[in-house]
Amino acid sequence: MEPSGLYFIGQLFWLFFIFMFILPIIQTQLLNYSREKLLKAIEEKNSSKVITMIHRQETRSLFGFFMMRMITIEDSEAVLRAIRMTPKEKQIDFIIHTPGGIALAATQIARALADHKGKVRVIVPHFAMSGGTLIALAADEIVMDPHAVLGPVDPQLGTEPAASLVAIEKLKDPKDIDDETLVKIDMSKKALKQMYDTVKNILIKKGHPEEKADKIAYELSQGKYTHDFPVTVEFLRELGINVNTEVDEEVYALMELYPQPAGIPTVQYLPEPFKKPEAVKK
Repeated sequence: MEPSGLYFIGQLFWLFFIFMFILPIIQTQLLNYSREKLLKAIEEKNSSKVITMIHRQETRSLFGFFMMRMITIEDSEAVLRAIRMTPKEKQIDFIIHTPGGIALAATQIARALADHKGKVRVIVPHFAMSGGTLIALAADEIVMDPHAVLGPVDPQLGTEPAASLVAIEKLKDPKDIDDETLVKIDMSKKALKQMYDTVKNILIKKGHPEEKADKIAYELSQGKYTHDFPVTVEFLRELGINVNTEVDEEVYALMELYPQPAGIPTVQYLPEPFKKPEAVKK
């Protein structure tokens, strides 16, 4: 091949490489623009300040690696800043989609929302487990898709449920329990008490009677269920929690702008005109 031909191929290669490098940046900017447009539409529709915390496994960069998102201290710092910037009497619509995360971060967010003077709605289009549920309990009104779920807020020590560690005391004599497990049991008791107190205080701050707050806090924080137990709309209403199932169409559209990593799809369907799910009857 002539030198000019090799030069042309080399130029094409570098143009292709530059294009593939820039493409994810362009896609990200377009996604951010579309998200901001929908956030503005929701704010105008409800005369509210919209804050989102959406944790989805997203693809990043040219090489397509992915990252799993959870509630972090960085999240709580950003949310607290957004709440401080919101006028005290203005309604906050907090859209959340999360598997949970660091208890301290979730507690900071929940307390800040509970202290906000204006109305607070926590909107759950799909799920908000563990720390996400703690945040939802700080709302004046929880807005959930009819089939969305929350989850218990019982503490976990690493991968071990605190309530299960405490139960070891009932199964063994203290002399048969090793020192490391005894330390974990002591930590578990403290974690269970702290979470119970946190949930109860938040609920009382949001106007729930003490007896009712005590019941809800015990039900959700003391390990009565597995940590992935689905707390449904019906379950929440039985506990006496205010739940609305009228999720704005714009919220569903917003969730479409947080795509999972590209690959072979596991779910396929032919799109139909959007139809809002029917509300669960009270």
